Amino acid sequence: MTRRTVYCFDLDGTITDAEILPLIAAETDLEDEITALTKSTIEGAIPFDTSFRLRCRLLAEVPVSRVREITSTVPLNADIVRFIQQRPDDCAIATGNLDLWVQPILDRLGCRAFTSTALSADDVLWGVTDTLYKADAIEALQDDDTLVVAVGDGMNDVPMFEAADVAVAFGGVHPPAEAALDAADFVAMNGAGLCQLLNSL
Repeated sequence: MTRRTVYCFDLDGTITDAEILPLIAAETDLEDEITALTKSTIEGAIPFDTSFRLRCRLLAEVPVSRVREITSTVPLNADIVRFIQQRPDDCAIATGNLDLWVQPILDRLGCRAFTSTALSADDVLWGVTDTLYKADAIEALQDDDTLVVAVGDGMNDVPMFEAADVAVAFGGVHPPAEAALDAADFVAMNGAGLCQLLNSL
């Protein structure tokens, strides 16, 4: 019996053509700090959970509605979006980003998503309630009849890579983190090449 293949994609820097939090930070006077934190997190110098919660606190002054306006216009990789939209039941997103921030992007993609979660009221972010551990997303997708392919670029994608049946490090926006390269079975450096690889698995 042939196993069904499911594809699980990181969001920031994989499907998006830019990292989302620095774009939000441009609305504040903390852009340099957020960009430096994001870079250090991608490279694995700071644990994702610690860094993400700190970045969320720094960005809490930006109204949630404004963040959603920003994320609704974030450029996406057209090849990867097409791949997902052609097979939405076989694709999923695993992002450490907050559900209430990235929902406009998830709506455009139209597939299942695993995210970090937060509480908000009166257009203000109150706090992070849960930070996604990406291996949990892979485990939710796996069963005896399913082959799970994970695609990502950063240090926080390594647990997802280790849990998946096949791991692909992606370098479309920036070079993949060394740890992601070490954990990957394949490497793709642009959307067209990635989709060609995924279609061959």
